[in-house]
Order: sequence, then structure tokens, then C-alpha cells
Amino acid sequence: MKLVTPGDSAPASVNRYLLPHEQQVITIRRHPAVLLGPVGIVLGSLIAAGLLSNTSIVTGGAVLAVIWWLWLLVLVWFVWKVAEWSVDYFVITSARLLGTNGLITRQVNMMPLGKVTDMRFERTLLGRLLGYGTFVMESAGQDQALSKIDFIPYPEQLYLEVVGLIFPDKE
Repeated sequence: MKLVTPGDSAPASVNRYLLPHEQQVITIRRHPAVLLGPVGIVLGSLIAAGLLSNTSIVTGGAVLAVIWWLWLLVLVWFVWKVAEWSVDYFVITSARLLGTNGLITRQVNMMPLGKVTDMRFERTLLGRLLGYGTFVMESAGQDQALSKIDFIPYPEQLYLEVVGLIFPDKE
């Protein structure tokens, strides 16, 4: 199963990091489940703000305003997390693995495919239910920036694609 059909291209935010001789194989975002924690925080703080607004603790408009301004800050933080997720990509090319993330401070992590000596994926129960996993990669005695990648969608198919690139068919 191919995750990228011929003609698909990486977004411009990723293309600038590809070398002219590299062929893009797979470009994916992290699974939306990465946002479960922030969604829970926003909903929990909304419920807390609503409950606090209807208690006898709130004696004036100033306290009520502070409660809702604090919730608004949590909401802005959530929007920031969604925006960060939208520019966070995991890219597999014919020569290397790339991880790009960050809105203001852009971070690009890279590992040549030839350096990968061991690779596995892990799936928690929630990961199995929602369809994501974690890739754990090792290279020859070196600590790499891309040693662990969480919330990877389609981990079985992606694992097979990467292993196929690392160990090409010798026909």
C-alpha cells in the first residue's frame, strides 16, 4: 500500500528542505490525537469557568471578567497548539527521514536512511483504537534527533514503507 500517490508533493514549508536529487516518498502530519490533551484542557477550563461563574464566589463583574479572560487565554493557547500541529510534518525521502515543526522557531531534524540500524513501532491501546503509533529508531551508537516520533498515523503501512527503503529489494 502506497501512502503517497505519484504527483503528490510536499507542502512548500517542507519542500525547501528537500535536496534536488531526493524523491519525496511520504509526507504526513502527526495524528490529530496529539491534540487530545489540549482539547481536554480547553473543555475542562470551559466547564470550570462556567461553574465558577455561577457560584457565590463571583461577587462582582471584575471577578467574572477575570475568569473568562483566563479561559480566553487557554483558548488562544489551544489555537496555537493546533497551528503548530498544522505545520508539523514527518517526511520520508529516498535518502533520509525529516521531521519539521515550529511556527516561529522552525526546527528541522534529519536522519539519513543509511544510518538507521534498528527501527520499531509501538502502539498503546488508545493508539490502536485511534490509529496512531510511535516510531523508535536507533543508529550505530549515536543519539539522533529523530530517535522517537510520536503520534504517527498508519504506523504499520509506514513501517513497511520505511523498511522497504532501508532494505531495498535487490532484483
